[in-house]
Parts: sequence; C-alpha cells; structure tokens
Amino acid sequence: MPESFLLGRLLLQFNSEAADIITDLSAVALTPDGHLWLGSDETTSIERLSPVAPHIFGEHKRFAIADFIDLSGQSEIDIEGIDFSSDYLWLVGSHSTKRNKAKGKDADKDIERLAEIETDVNRYLLARIPMKDGILCESISHSDNQREQKVGCLQRTKTGNLLTDALKDDSHLGLYLSVPIPSKENGFDIEGLAVRGNRIFLGLRGPVLRGWAIILEIEVEEAEPGVLRLKAIGKRGKLYNKHFVDLNGLGVRELCWNGEDLIVLAGPTMTLSGAMRVFRLKGILGRSGDSITGQDGGDLEVLFDLPFKVGTDNAEGLSLFPYLGEQNSLLVVYDSPDAGRMVEESAILADVFRLG
Repeated sequence: MPESFLLGRLLLQFNSEAADIITDLSAVALTPDGHLWLGSDETTSIERLSPVAPHIFGEHKRFAIADFIDLSGQSEIDIEGIDFSSDYLWLVGSHSTKRNKAKGKDADKDIERLAEIETDVNRYLLARIPMKDGILCESISHSDNQREQKVGCLQRTKTGNLLTDALKDDSHLGLYLSVPIPSKENGFDIEGLAVRGNRIFLGLRGPVLRGWAIILEIEVEEAEPGVLRLKAIGKRGKLYNKHFVDLNGLGVRELCWNGEDLIVLAGPTMTLSGAMRVFRLKGILGRSGDSITGQDGGDLEVLFDLPFKVGTDNAEGLSLFPYLGEQNSLLVVYDSPDAGRMVEESAILADVFRLG
C-alpha cells in the first residue's frame, strides 16, 4: 500500500463563539475565489474562512442555513458534504436515523436508550444556495442571458424527502430505509457529495453490501421556486443510478473531484476505529446507468491510507487544494481531532497530502 505523503498543514482560525465546531468538522470545499467553506455535523450553519496569510485561513463568517431554507426547529442538519458548482454552493445532510448513546451513568437507563431510534427531519436536506463574491444569496441574476439562480431544496416528504421515498422500493436499499436501520450500524447514511453541472453524486457510508460500497447519482430540477424535484435520468427514465465500488469493505466517507476523476475517501461504516483509505475512481462521468467497479480493471485505484490513530483524527472532509506548487494536493479536515491539532481554543490544523 502506498504511504501518504504529508506536504504540510493549514491553520484554520474561527471566531471564539464558534470554537466548539472545530472538533466536529465534517465537510470542506475550496471555492474558486479562494475561500474555504466548512460544515459541522452538529450545527445548522455553514462557515466561511478567508486566506489571511500563507497557509492560514481566518476572518470567520457564519451563514445560518435557516436564512435561506426552511428548517424544522434547531435540530442538527448533520452536514456531511459541501461542494461548489456553477455558482451554487451545495450541501447535503446524512439522511440517516440515529440510535441514542449510552451515557455510562445509569445502567438501566442506558439499556433503554440503546433501544431508542430518532429521526431528525433536518438531516434529510439536499440544497443549493447561490453564491456571488464569497457571499451566499437567495438569488443572483445574470444580465448577459437573463438567467436567475435561486435557492433550492429537494422537496421534503412525511418520511424524508423525494430521494428517500424513491429508494424505499429499491432492491438493494429499500430495506434499510423501510426499517429504518440507524447510521453507524450499516444503515443508510450519506457522507459524500460531489456535483458536476447537473449531476450529483452521493457517497454512502452505509449500507455496504457484501463489501461493495455505493455511490448514488441523481439530477434535480426546479419544481417551483425554492423546491427541487428529482429529474428522470438515463434511457429508462429512472430517478437515480447506483454505482457499486470495491473499497475493500469500507464505506464512502467523502467525495471530491480531481478533473474527471472522483477522489473517494473510504472508512469503516460501523462505530469503530480503522484505517481511512483514499481511492481514485475513473470514468464515472461516462456512465449512463448503474455500474459496478472492482479494482482489477484500472478504473478504481488505491492511492494511499491516511495516518491512523485510535479514537481520534477521523477524516471527514476532502477538497483539492494547491500547496507548495502542486495543484492537485488534497486537503483533509477531521472530526474528533487529536489534541496536537488544537493550536488555540478556536484554531485547528488541517492536513494537506500529495495526491499524485
């Protein structure tokens, strides 16, 4: 297995009132204007950092998602992916249920808690927000072609949204949504997002089926102002494609583009510490239907394993990032970071690896 090559680190500086998010970073994207956009799986906001010095990002600005999209109360969105395409900042929630945690104080109550499964409606979020000059907007107009871009969110339903409703009859995924099986127990759990034009790729942490991970492909269109619906794709008018990939039994933890290739971060689907592996998936934009890709044909390449620490430094967010003259370096941010990354109460170090 090729070893990872750490080129260096970035210092990410947040406002002191947002210091708690630095231990829960779950998504990152570098936009063409040079800003870093980050998400946390414990908030209902998106964070923007700006370059302030070589290898340092600061001037933190927070954008409340509820300013653009109707949310249900203050429950978390569990943001797991951010991407930028065609003047839209895209974000996706996990679309998962969760089992309550044992707290270790009262055995009887802990046993009861482990039987409780919760659904947060805000987790079923797939949305796009127009962006201009580093600012999120409700809409932006293009005078050259009379085109207007507006905020849009995939239509919610009583049990989730149009995507989860469409998948309930799926031969591979339907059972996981109908039961429903919680995330981190090989349940349905979106943790990767990559957008190219009208095509949206969603990487599933779970379920992993007999060792095969799944990347869903969808397209959306505006049904009415602010509301998106699934668009029929492919020759048979399906609402989604399924791309099965052999990630050595791991699930998808994040996606990002490297030209026409998809960089896939893979890790355990269950709640356990294990190696995080980086893959390159080729040719996915040339596929017009369901697909299955092993590691023997050349379209799926193992790049390297990230450094492994038990119980800490869980890689969550990926983005291409130019570093030391290399345009195709890979920026990684972490959930549950090691104490050595904590520079100050509200500042943390992220890693940049050579992608090759």
